[in-house]
Amino acid sequence: MGAFIEDAVKAGTVSSYTRWFEEIAIGDVASVGGKNASLGEMVRNLGRYGIKVPPGFAITAEGYWHFIEANSLGRWIASQLAELKEGKLSVAEIGAAIRAAIEKGEWPEDLAAPIRQAYRDLSERLGVDKPDVAVRSSATAEDLPEASFAGQHESFLNVRGEAVLLDACLRCFASLFADRAISYREAKGFNHLKVALSVGVQQMVRSDLAGAGVAFSIDTETGFDRVVLINAAWGLGENVVQGAVDPDEYQVFKTLLGDAALKPIVHKQCGGKALKMIYTGASEQPTRNVETTPAERSAFVLTDAEILELARSICAIERHYGGPMDVEWAKDGRSGALFIVQARPETVQSRAASGLQRTYKIARKGQKLTSGLSIGGDVVSGPVCLIRDPKNIDRFVPGTVLVTTTTNPDWVPIMKRAAAIVTDRGGRTSHAAIVSRELGLPAIVGTGDATKVLQPEQYVTVSCAEGDEGFVYEGIAEVITEEVDVTAVPSTKTKIMLNLANPAAAFRWWRLPADGVGLARMEFVIANQVRVHPMALVHFDALTDEKAMAAIAELTRGYERKPDYFVDRLSLGLARIAAALYPKPVIIRMSDFKTNEYAGLIGGAEFEPKEENPMIGFRGASRYYSPQYRDGFALECRAIRRLREEMGFTNVVVMIPFCRSPDEADRVLEVMAENGLTRGESGLEVYVMCEIPSNVILAAAFAERFDGFSIGSNDLTQLTLGVDRDSELLANLFDEQNEAVKWMIRTVIEHAHQAGVKVGLCGQAPSNRPDFAEFLVNCGIDSISVTPDSFIAVKQHVASAEARIA
Repeated sequence: MGAFIEDAVKAGTVSSYTRWFEEIAIGDVASVGGKNASLGEMVRNLGRYGIKVPPGFAITAEGYWHFIEANSLGRWIASQLAELKEGKLSVAEIGAAIRAAIEKGEWPEDLAAPIRQAYRDLSERLGVDKPDVAVRSSATAEDLPEASFAGQHESFLNVRGEAVLLDACLRCFASLFADRAISYREAKGFNHLKVALSVGVQQMVRSDLAGAGVAFSIDTETGFDRVVLINAAWGLGENVVQGAVDPDEYQVFKTLLGDAALKPIVHKQCGGKALKMIYTGASEQPTRNVETTPAERSAFVLTDAEILELARSICAIERHYGGPMDVEWAKDGRSGALFIVQARPETVQSRAASGLQRTYKIARKGQKLTSGLSIGGDVVSGPVCLIRDPKNIDRFVPGTVLVTTTTNPDWVPIMKRAAAIVTDRGGRTSHAAIVSRELGLPAIVGTGDATKVLQPEQYVTVSCAEGDEGFVYEGIAEVITEEVDVTAVPSTKTKIMLNLANPAAAFRWWRLPADGVGLARMEFVIANQVRVHPMALVHFDALTDEKAMAAIAELTRGYERKPDYFVDRLSLGLARIAAALYPKPVIIRMSDFKTNEYAGLIGGAEFEPKEENPMIGFRGASRYYSPQYRDGFALECRAIRRLREEMGFTNVVVMIPFCRSPDEADRVLEVMAENGLTRGESGLEVYVMCEIPSNVILAAAFAERFDGFSIGSNDLTQLTLGVDRDSELLANLFDEQNEAVKWMIRTVIEHAHQAGVKVGLCGQAPSNRPDFAEFLVNCGIDSISVTPDSFIAVKQHVASAEARIA
């Protein structure tokens, strides 16, 4: 270490101990650390793109080494670390001793003087006497692609005055030997004696008067690289990083951001945001948390325009650095401007193996105990280890499910020994989420009640494999795991598409080489994302069910017009499905609930008739032009228009279900046109489900009115054979390979091709029965759409069938 210090000190005698950000570039990590090097790089290169970075300067690593040498600490620190290696002293003992020694050190005047002068110069630049600054640690090995030091070292906010600044810098130096930092370097194999600490001094952004947060230029859970993920909370951003609040979450589709006329926000979720961090004005404790108001908790931190502006900045940063980025941002409450305060490489998904797709299927599971945001994609089971207070960390049992309120860097030593992590608070960019991803652990954050409902030593299953929402189930679930290499999937002439319904899980399948989405079920999105019957929103004042009215009032809070809630939630839910495989076609089937299912929506009972046989009752196309649902269908059309015209997802194809006759088709197309969806305009294609014998018998007439058919094999089999598909007594008679059903399928394919329109099939039979896949290929079907877990098998069956035909 002595030679290393001597070299650094020699360097310090010929170079300044302080450097302005505009004098720094990304290649200066050895001198100013990753964080400061990145700030300098952005100040120098990204201002022309409108990216604002608060001005400031760095205290160099040479300054750190000079301080260590001036106080004769170098050899002593080396001896302390040697005792750690030999097991004579613990991390806690070593860390406390080294930090105390550094904090007792005295500033050499030739180091303190340039720091004071730089602070005065910053004051002149800003035109403010004794400006408030943020003082942040920046380790010289920090933010390399193979490591993330996020949160390992100290930062101090709202620092004002020269004496307070020097004290904050001293504490940053000492934080290089925080227990968590020592443990992290040990785990990553970094040489403690080769890591120095630079300090960044940066103008404070008054986000205490507005909001702040974290953003990624990649989906943190799936690696989907065409979205920007933004988390936001009121006040300073530390609460988001530390996981102290449940933040807002926004997702923006990067591919369409280049068109200023579009608004490709594909996800907006309002977080609880129970706390906000503000300034106190006191030097001893410059910040504190206060409770947010009810209005703040129910409002989004950023407007749509601000979300798009921030997303464009994130994309510009990603383009400049050439890879996925992890960014901290802040909004100034006085000017309203958005600032970038940190940027570093994303260190998990960007290094993940791109060819392997692991899937989990939970065959049997216990009662759902709690849920939150899922981090990672695994499923694990084990006993609960409940620790509410970090003072009790030593009670952690390796290999258990760690359950706690929230985490910070002090928890890292036990987090890496956990099977899974579950927290009450936090978002996707919280400490618990970031560390869990890096460690490869499944985690569920922001449950709100995990520490209350989960008991010590209780066996649970933590599932992060079911979309954005993670679940904790009672007991040990039966889980089927499969891993496939998507790069080894054979190519086929027949298009193989996906059936998707859950927006939260759509991005998990972006790596599959699918030819689009053959069936996106709108009713699933309505049931889970909207939850309210559209007619109850249109006619809210006429409702008599007080319980339903109260629920609707709560869900639609913040919307001036209640029908707008339906359009907003439905279009956002469908947008994630449309984005997952863009620009490949995504066929969205308009709602196909049966009346008993519609009645189950909030407020739905007052608008639905009771039917003896809803399966062949008031469903599908017959509802869309009926006075009993026409206004509800208009809202569905508004959502599709918003998806295509405002967001830019022109790859969306509309599909009409259960259309009994050509006359009914004409009436539906007329109502769609009245609501701004005219077949053929702006490239809009409209398909029809082929699931009724009349669709086959009158296929030529239907082909004149639609651009394609999608064979619904379940309903077509049921109605061709007269077999209730849900009847256990008739289960042996329900056969998609019955000759009558195959005649129907063969015939509609022939008529469709004669008319020059496309035809596909949605169903699982091709995955279960290779011979059925071969039958479809022999018939010349254009596409087959299956669930994602069946995709590989169907692709292989179809490739084999095509090879035999050739």
